[in-house]
Amino acid sequence: MLLEFGLRRAQGPDGAISASKYCYIGGFDATSNVAAGRLFGIPLRGTHSHAFVSSFMSPDEILDRSLHSSDGSSTCEDFASLVQSWLSKIQWSKSLSGNFGQTNQSELAAFMSYALAFPNNFLALVDTYDVMRSGVPNFCAVALALNDLGYKAVGIRLDSGDLAYLSGEARKIFHTMEKEFGLPGFGKTIITASNDLNEETLDALNKQGHEVDCYGIGTYLVTCYAQAALGCVFKLVEINNQPRIKLSEDVSKVSIPCKKRCYRLYGREGYSLVDILTGENEPCPKVGERILCRHPFNESKRAYVVPQRVEELLKCYWPGKSGKVREELPALKDIRDHCIKQLEQMRPDHIRRLNPTPYKVSVSAKLYDFIHFLWLNEAPVGELQ
Repeated sequence: MLLEFGLRRAQGPDGAISASKYCYIGGFDATSNVAAGRLFGIPLRGTHSHAFVSSFMSPDEILDRSLHSSDGSSTCEDFASLVQSWLSKIQWSKSLSGNFGQTNQSELAAFMSYALAFPNNFLALVDTYDVMRSGVPNFCAVALALNDLGYKAVGIRLDSGDLAYLSGEARKIFHTMEKEFGLPGFGKTIITASNDLNEETLDALNKQGHEVDCYGIGTYLVTCYAQAALGCVFKLVEINNQPRIKLSEDVSKVSIPCKKRCYRLYGREGYSLVDILTGENEPCPKVGERILCRHPFNESKRAYVVPQRVEELLKCYWPGKSGKVREELPALKDIRDHCIKQLEQMRPDHIRRLNPTPYKVSVSAKLYDFIHFLWLNEAPVGELQ
């Protein structure tokens, strides 16, 4: 599971809202940005902060200690005492062989306070003081107390240290708790990791082996750290029904003229083979019929394709003309589902992180001829003297 945690690092409020929206479309499962959740219906996930934990001094600060059971049939009048009794059992557990001594009581107070406020969504940040000596046992004590009242704790978040090692050690403790106290499913308690994660970190964790179920990613995601700008631009291709072209000595900056339609051609294995641009009035490529796909500017790069499926990619929602009805965009969830489906239909070598295979975008033979006809028409002819 992927959580977008970038609100505080995004470039301004609008940048934060946009990041949350488009991360969700691109495959992230939820956001910590409550405003984005309200605006777009994106699922919300998050935990408390280190400041919340360190703001407590002792359990004595918790004044209202009562908590109703999940079904409302009973009330625990002193939740803090219930937690302390479980902590004592954990500390004396034979299975844990005395792994846990005295834990940080101010951290425990923070966890109890948070659980009292959010008994259905108790996710504890366990690295404020010491993950294994304090954070994890304190979490387990509160989680077991919640279990007595019919609630299920969500999990823990690790925000520093050796994430591979700590997640593995925490998982062992959860499995031990499950066996020791007869808690089905406790061994699968969710472990979330954060702390300036990027693709390199995730690759390293996968190679080392880890027990992380969920990643919270912020800075490197919302600031587009790896690619701060998208290298593409809009160019005029037609005006008043007249095709236009922009020429350049750099072939990659030559534009492709006239209104176009775009199709994705799929092969036998279900993966997309190539995209093809055609003129607006050209016939649509047909399944099972061979079509010549050409590189727009390199005459030697060409290939015949017999598509097993054809998908039109470009859909006009607003033609920009008075009197023309503007069609509403699909719901954000539908856009997200479409995006993920498209990614699943790409060959793995096209979307791998290291040395991806370039994806081919071609033009039809008719459009190729027109590009070069207009190119010759618009390019001035030099004169040698």
